[in-house]
Amino acid sequence: MRFFNRLLLAGLVATLGGAALAAAPEPARKPTLTAFSSEEELSALFRKWREESQRRLEESRQKQLAAKMDQNVSSLAAPAPAAPAAAKAEAGAAAESVTNTQTAGVDEGGIVKLHGKHLVVLRRGRLFTVAVGDAQLKPVAAIDAFGPDTQPGGAWYDEMLIYANTVVVIGYSYAGGGTEVGLFDIDAIGGLRYRATYHLRSNDYYSSRNYASRLIGSKLIFYTPLYVNPRVADPFTSFPAMRPWRGQGASGEFRRIAPATRIFRTDDELDPWGGLALHSVTVCDLAKADMDCQATAVLGPSGRVFYVSGQSVYVWTSASRQERSLHRGASAVFRIPLDGSAPSALKTHGSPVDQFSFLESEDGHLNVLLRASGRGDAMWAAENTAGDMALLRVPLDSFGDGRDSAPPERYRRLPNVTGYTLQNRYVGPYLLYGAGASWGRPDKRSEAPLYALRWADNGATAQTLSLTHAVDRIEALGQHALVVGASGPDLHFSSIRLGDSASIASRYVRADAAQGETRSHGFFYKPQAATDGLLGLPVRGGGEPGVRQLREPSAAVVFLKNTGLKLSEMGALDATSGTSQNDGCRASCVDWYGNSRPLFLGGRVFALMGYELVEGAVETIGRGAIIRETRRINFSPRASMMAR
Repeated sequence: MRFFNRLLLAGLVATLGGAALAAAPEPARKPTLTAFSSEEELSALFRKWREESQRRLEESRQKQLAAKMDQNVSSLAAPAPAAPAAAKAEAGAAAESVTNTQTAGVDEGGIVKLHGKHLVVLRRGRLFTVAVGDAQLKPVAAIDAFGPDTQPGGAWYDEMLIYANTVVVIGYSYAGGGTEVGLFDIDAIGGLRYRATYHLRSNDYYSSRNYASRLIGSKLIFYTPLYVNPRVADPFTSFPAMRPWRGQGASGEFRRIAPATRIFRTDDELDPWGGLALHSVTVCDLAKADMDCQATAVLGPSGRVFYVSGQSVYVWTSASRQERSLHRGASAVFRIPLDGSAPSALKTHGSPVDQFSFLESEDGHLNVLLRASGRGDAMWAAENTAGDMALLRVPLDSFGDGRDSAPPERYRRLPNVTGYTLQNRYVGPYLLYGAGASWGRPDKRSEAPLYALRWADNGATAQTLSLTHAVDRIEALGQHALVVGASGPDLHFSSIRLGDSASIASRYVRADAAQGETRSHGFFYKPQAATDGLLGLPVRGGGEPGVRQLREPSAAVVFLKNTGLKLSEMGALDATSGTSQNDGCRASCVDWYGNSRPLFLGGRVFALMGYELVEGAVETIGRGAIIRETRRINFSPRASMMAR
């Protein structure tokens, strides 16, 4: 019997056998996870792991020695022929071998933000400001996105947020082995000044879909994994900590920001040899003169997907395939409140695809779309999920000390999709999902299903809508939806009406085009009425794979008019061809988080493509509209800075 079917059968038996259970009163609020009581208790656990590690290592050495002795004895009895030279060579060669956010009020780190009358752009290791107020379009300032005494080699500065007059640049340094947080002052005329840099301990948090940073009010929020090594003599050297950067070779000592009493665990038997991490949520208050950060961490399996709501960070951990066969806790979801209170947890099954698989709904539930097999959202792991699918829907008050499992009846079996690169999104009362090509070459399929489910209706079944293209992007058009995907060399846009049922409202085809940005921030929609608005999306030549966005700006940003969910093209703002130049890039010289964005500011429309910012004017023609270019600038550090 298939994975989620077993859970559903158990839930059915429980429901039929316990009618009285449904009428039982609401249980008292459950306890939270247990923190370590002291540094000594935490140290004792790591000592135990280190001793066990040494024992395992010695056993391994003894086995290797015994095997070597057996081999020597065998060689005396019957010498093996020498390996051919070609086989030896083969063995040697092998050994060498402005922001489209998910949740209102929760800003996400991006490459372009708005500060007063200026756009702030993070590009290839530099910050730029461009005046756009009072009908202007003029470059103002440029500055390195790192400290003046920093050697940026091996660092990637890819996310930016703005609070009041502070620009925050978040990067990951492979050389330094942690997260860099750079603070810059910005003034009313667009001037930039470096203030300070802080280092946070973390392992690589990069994802092909998710963002590491969020901003809610003055709270700067990071999720970072810290992988546990049971063999090291001092494990605390990898625990959550921060330090100020005072120049090359002169930085202060790291200060722990998560004492033992802020590190939590469940009753599960933890096995660090199968992959274990401190899943750390760090909250920094930007309203204070000196950045003050506190962290909360949970010990769990290393596979992870995280989602930030307005009140909490949810971290879903998944064990490796080996660990799933050894332990009963295949996965778990941790709820870490942003107010500093203790986390809670629930044992689960399966794995979300990415952050869009989650919704903390206003009716007090957590809703999560799951697949039977997934490895979290690190790097390209989100592009490789497989197996049965289900929707888990649990009340928030079911989270507790981590001992309880989500009841089987809380999993709703859903139709599976063909393919690995799943896209999913909650829009209004619906969960939508389907599969596409993502970072790969556009699909050649001429038909693909889109599934639509009313997630709060326990009796609802998933509808199947037949599209003429793959599902590479799902976005909200107010309370309705847009699905974008390739069919051979062409890019298709389908508007989806979400009422009592879901239906395809209209289609538009952009011939010889592919998505120029796969990340969620590459899209933007400006609503003008309940079913009317403008949308923009970067595009490039038909048939080109999504991975091209790492090295090349999009060829254009195409703009569509949504009129009563009928889509019509207004035109495109094109990038200047043949203008690539050496910009003296010192850091982040690959556009991991993209380089092209549609921007809507008041009644103005812009297209950001690499170092070009192009403005267009929208002209109404009957019930339709067209866009035409009015001017453009190139704000490259090697460009003339002249507008035309």
